[in-house]
Amino acid sequence: MVQQYEFSLPPLPRGYHIITDEISRRLGSSLPDRGMLHLFIKHTSAALTVNENADPDVRTDFESIFNHVVPENLPFLTHTVEGPDDMPAHIKAAMIGSSVTIPITKGRLNLGTWQGIYLCEFRNQGGSRKLVATVYG
Repeated sequence: MVQQYEFSLPPLPRGYHIITDEISRRLGSSLPDRGMLHLFIKHTSAALTVNENADPDVRTDFESIFNHVVPENLPFLTHTVEGPDDMPAHIKAAMIGSSVTIPITKGRLNLGTWQGIYLCEFRNQGGSRKLVATVYG
């Protein structure tokens, strides 16, 4: 059986945000005993990934590293109409990706002890973000 849900997350500030609990809450009891969750973000300036969920310094370091690798105001960028954070946001989103797939076991997301789902917000004012959750099981 395949089930699909579309929902929006409230606007979050620029940075790396753990949304695991929000995703679990949104899906609630609709998760099968076993299966897979495919989570897709419908935006080109934000991304999804799975990473460390315990130490908030990891999220701070992600922000620092990606801002170092893809800084704002690069003189050769031509897509600048939407502000200096926009094109770097597109590049960062392409580097991290627009989806994650997570196994479902015993009706729960089967993440490792230290893993969480991140919404990576690369815009200063990104706004609400739309996600599509497809549950296979």
